[in-house]
Amino acid sequence: MQNIIAVLFANESEGFQAITELRQLPVTEKNALLQMALVKREGDKLSLCDGFDAGIITESGAALGGLMGGLVGILGGPLGVLLMGSYGALTGSIAGSAATLDSTLLLEKVAGKLVDGEVALIALADETDEEELNRRLSKFQVEIARFDAAEIAEEVEEAERLQLEDSRLALQDLVKARKEDHKAAIEDKQKKLAEDFVSYREQKQLAAEARFDRVYGEKS
Repeated sequence: MQNIIAVLFANESEGFQAITELRQLPVTEKNALLQMALVKREGDKLSLCDGFDAGIITESGAALGGLMGGLVGILGGPLGVLLMGSYGALTGSIAGSAATLDSTLLLEKVAGKLVDGEVALIALADETDEEELNRRLSKFQVEIARFDAAEIAEEVEEAERLQLEDSRLALQDLVKARKEDHKAAIEDKQKKLAEDFVSYREQKQLAAEARFDRVYGEKS
């Protein structure tokens, strides 16, 4: 299952420690971390503190690419302000019921997890055992939430495409993106994400085999 994972830290230093430890071992037998972003919310502003992208460690504050870059960009922009603020009332006026699953954006749920003044680790992961990552993070004081990565990707793509001056209109269109005619697009993204993780795991395996041959070949 490809997930966007939001890990909320009560202690800022633990967030930096966690991303450092996780990027030292991004691929295990049951899980793979393709991208990570450590972000901090200060009022309506969202800043990128540190990141990891397919084995490439970004400099503090540098931009990430791909899905994670798009997600952080949306949450840090005008739409993010609404999503982290008064979006519930806005959804109610647009869709009739903000409590119903069909009218609730996953982006809203991710944004709702970001607490003012605290840091959060947002990661794109392929998981066959969710408890493994939970155990790796268990020594920290955290709250963990998971979201379907393909649905997040569809919402991010829609938000990037719109880029409307009227953010409220953009939110209306994002709500529509969860309707029936977007299921095929979400399924395509699920397939693409799965392929990306297969390729990522294969690259890591080949690198490990090369290191093994180099070390033990020299000894023989």
